Amino acid sequence: MGRERAILPPVAQRIPRQVTIHGYVETDEYAWLADKTKTDPEVLGYLKAENDYAIAMMESTSELQESLYREMLGRIQETDQNVPYRKGGWHYYSRTEEGRQYPIYCRRRVATEEIGAEEVVLDLNQLAEGRAYFSVGDYEVSDDGRRLAFTTDAEGFRQYDLFVKNLETGEVTPRLAERVTGVVWADDNRTLFYTEEDEVTKRSNRFYRCQIDGRGAELLYEEKDELYRIGVARTRSGGYIVLTSSSFTTSEVHYLAAARPAGDLRRLRARREGHEYYLDHLSGTFYVRTNDRGKNFRLVRIPVEAAELTEWPEPVEEVIPHRVETMLEEVDCFAGHLLALEREDGLSRMRVLDLGNGEWHSIEFPEPVYVAGPHVNAEFESKTYRFSYESLVTPRSVFEYDLGTRDRQLLKQQPVLGDFDPQLYRSERLFATASDGTRIPISIIYRRELELNGQRPLLLEGYGSYGISNDVDFSSNRLSLLDRGLVYAVAHIRGGGELGKEWHDQGKMMQKMNTFTDFICCAEHLVGEGYTSPDRLIIMGGSAGGLLMGAVSNLRPDLFKAVLSYVPFVDVMNTMLDASLPLTVGEYLEWGNPNEQPAWEYMRSYSPYENIEAKEYPAMLIRTSLNDSQVMYWEPAKYVARMRTLKTDQNPLLFRIKLEPGGHGGASGRYDRLRDLAYDYAFILNQVDGQVDGQVDGQVGGPVGGEAGD
Repeated sequence: MGRERAILPPVAQRIPRQVTIHGYVETDEYAWLADKTKTDPEVLGYLKAENDYAIAMMESTSELQESLYREMLGRIQETDQNVPYRKGGWHYYSRTEEGRQYPIYCRRRVATEEIGAEEVVLDLNQLAEGRAYFSVGDYEVSDDGRRLAFTTDAEGFRQYDLFVKNLETGEVTPRLAERVTGVVWADDNRTLFYTEEDEVTKRSNRFYRCQIDGRGAELLYEEKDELYRIGVARTRSGGYIVLTSSSFTTSEVHYLAAARPAGDLRRLRARREGHEYYLDHLSGTFYVRTNDRGKNFRLVRIPVEAAELTEWPEPVEEVIPHRVETMLEEVDCFAGHLLALEREDGLSRMRVLDLGNGEWHSIEFPEPVYVAGPHVNAEFESKTYRFSYESLVTPRSVFEYDLGTRDRQLLKQQPVLGDFDPQLYRSERLFATASDGTRIPISIIYRRELELNGQRPLLLEGYGSYGISNDVDFSSNRLSLLDRGLVYAVAHIRGGGELGKEWHDQGKMMQKMNTFTDFICCAEHLVGEGYTSPDRLIIMGGSAGGLLMGAVSNLRPDLFKAVLSYVPFVDVMNTMLDASLPLTVGEYLEWGNPNEQPAWEYMRSYSPYENIEAKEYPAMLIRTSLNDSQVMYWEPAKYVARMRTLKTDQNPLLFRIKLEPGGHGGASGRYDRLRDLAYDYAFILNQVDGQVDGQVDGQVGGPVGGEAGD
């Protein structure tokens, strides 16, 4: 990076440790970073040295970072309020104030708009005072509106403490429980049900009933099987508390009536390997989304009284059949309507069933690339439905849809200050062809006036794990790259959920390599179609997407100019072999169990840490947090340390680690997040310096960026 050449990178101590597994001897020179505690002076010393090095190496871009920060901040309406939603006799909303990091949660009585009528329910800025990190997890108001149950994390480790606030007096209880993962109220407004995670593995495994009048918590259920985690919810009808225990392939549901909180849990159906089912309720009927007839689920309904029978009456009434081409992702039940949230051709769909006349209709969306999903719909007896919609071009928008007339009203669109004009941008859906003939979708956006001659810098993002769909979204921050002439694309690779359950299955376990080769074929397609070239192609991914970044960098380092990897899962073998680490055992159903030799050999073939070689690699920026509870800090630390000893190029390798409290998603404060993003964008622009256009009065103009990269 120009004048930074004289700065020497940190060198981690090498203490080889050998482990023999399945007849193979593995040597790990940096295992000490995992073996020692995160407060150990040697560990902290090395991590701080990496941080200092990364900051120094980017010092020449400090003005660009500040410019990017101000630019991105200038598009945000700092003092703002989201769309209020009704629950009982109140309208609830959150708002932000200029200069304050966190939102303020508020409410007003229905039909009360006079000055002074606002009631502050929870001010996160006050709670976060003096803290480097703060997050609220659950936020549940009792039916009578008198109490708030909420959970907080002040470290970033996703370990949440439970409190209850009396909204009439403002009094907050002492901590009622720790490591809480979910909370719901019963009908009586004083009984809480909550789930709690294991202290070591962080697997959500215990279910409690708690009387907030002082009686202690009662353990109702404990999930013993380490492959399963539990979650609690209350049906929108308010009728039932639902406890779902699930692995990555199987689920089981218990329930009890919310009006009888002292009652016993009942099981809907015993677990059967490979059978997933999920429960909702309305009008004396259970609606069950089940994969018993196919991977993409169908919907059946069963009278509540029949659900408790040993054998359900056959044939069970089918509401939505299984369809090979359509994934039934969720069902949303209201008093008079049912919403089916589906995915087809990689796009989200919404269909409405009128329970009165049995007629179906679809909610239509205008763009070829978008994402739509439910907004807050707290009222069961509602004739309208709120959903959010956004695309690469359209800012996040909240609509209210009349379920009867089918009219929609835009309630709010995310403000983008300045001279943003969506007509200046073009979004497309492309398809790359994998080596086995599978068509892989790519979503893409760029300025309309760009000449796509193979010379444009392009940022390609990917994820591809857990059946999670990597949906496109709108980002006002991204405009700082687009307006400088970069193209942005998302590769919807196998392992994700964009094209249904089969799409996920084709990119996990012993087919995981498809995820990586799909991403490479997307990159090759973009090069071949003239969108970019390898010396202008930058790739980005986080968590399991960070594993993707590590794998494709090993497989095809020649294809990429630079890599941004966030909290990357790159030490796959060592993590999956340590069952004491958070969430590891349950992950066997996604990655395989390395204690079994075939799974170990397959994982060994792609695990980024083990496959680093003495060759040239792209420039890299890797980020993590010391308190990340999902991907431990030592994974990227070990990866960087080994990469430094083996790579033969002079390209920058930068490692930023948040030593102050921070989590899997980085900083919690909105201004802090923008500062981090300005650094990352400056890194990108520095790598393609001389290949991008500057921004002058909102138009594409002259050069910008730091010094040329090494």
